[in-house]
Amino acid sequence: MLQVPFIKENKNLVIERLSKRNIDAAEMINNVIDFDEDRKRLQTALDATLAEANSLSKEIGNLYKSGEAQKANLLKEKTGKLKDVSKDLAERLNGKVEALKDLLYKIPNVPHDSVPQGNSEADNEEIFKAGEIPKLHKGALPHWELAKKYDIIDFELGTKITGAGFPVYKGKGARLQRALIAYFLDTNVAAGYTEYQLPLMVNEASALGTGQLPDKEGQMYHVTEDNLYLIPTAEVPGTNIFRDIVLNENELPKTVTGYTPCFRREAGSYGSHVRGLNRLHQFDKVELIRVEHPTKSYNALDGMVKHVETILKDLKLPYRILRLCGGDTSFAAALTYDFEIFSTAQDRWLEVSSVSNFETFQANRLKLRFKNSDGKNELAHTLNGSSLALPRILAGILENYQTESGIVIPEVLQPYTGFKIID
Repeated sequence: MLQVPFIKENKNLVIERLSKRNIDAAEMINNVIDFDEDRKRLQTALDATLAEANSLSKEIGNLYKSGEAQKANLLKEKTGKLKDVSKDLAERLNGKVEALKDLLYKIPNVPHDSVPQGNSEADNEEIFKAGEIPKLHKGALPHWELAKKYDIIDFELGTKITGAGFPVYKGKGARLQRALIAYFLDTNVAAGYTEYQLPLMVNEASALGTGQLPDKEGQMYHVTEDNLYLIPTAEVPGTNIFRDIVLNENELPKTVTGYTPCFRREAGSYGSHVRGLNRLHQFDKVELIRVEHPTKSYNALDGMVKHVETILKDLKLPYRILRLCGGDTSFAAALTYDFEIFSTAQDRWLEVSSVSNFETFQANRLKLRFKNSDGKNELAHTLNGSSLALPRILAGILENYQTESGIVIPEVLQPYTGFKIID
């Protein structure tokens, strides 16, 4: 959530940067400023009314003590009227505060200066590409056919048990899935991240804190009786570890990595591009989360990008890095880099990771602060990234490592799988 003082001090910049998201934010921003001015006027009037009532109460007490009951009773009538006025002002003030908060919840984060203008993923900027695209043998198959051929993922069984988008991994497919999770976690821990095992459901405050509510309410599975949400990503519980706390400056950065299943309704996702593992309602992901000093967060973002690159290089998968345009950047992010691997069998790029800096947007909602060198509380910056999302990584391995005799396991994973080939 944007801070009101920042909006007021940088009105034109905020409107200009939000235009990168293809949003004409002028009316919203002007409303924020007007609502805040109304809030301040009501607060000033309420404070003055309460101060006058308090002063009169003291005077009434002194008048009773001095035997001037008649004067005291006259003033009591006045304090009664002031109480009615203060009650009305308080109700109006609370209404204005809530209206301002609701408006701020609807305004996305201000994109970083480097974010390109654009409407959709077609306008994202490719900034790096590496790795050789393998030449596959004649008759090479997409991963959903390989899964059936080698009996390692059963999409039909998942549909029977739950519904489409809930695959069942079996045999060497389940072992390979487990190997990827362990390898990702071990690599992240070796890079200095602290491993957490996190809840798979969160409350409303947690979803609000990281920006899933109210923006993505329809994309989350909601347990209505308990008002809990199945997590769309470990970012939500992982970042909320630090909600409503004040860190010491020397405690920064805070780092988190964790494996969780993730749940997304993916409403409206249809077509061949979501076949097989390309888009699921339940999938596994290992996440990276950082809480950083504002002056160090973009260096940290670069470090996260390099870390994800290292994993893809070790897996020997062809990949590219994109800087997302304004129209494709998520609601809460200021700057996002996407990683895509090339699926040779599908002849298309598959997104496998997003690495983002949210600056103070989430921290403001979370009340996540640190005590700076001047002893004042300051909002921290939050960052997160997939390291990595498993379905499309697994799809890429199955497709790019297939041979006529079977699917070769990447060398870096063989100590985790205990086998070298799926045949």
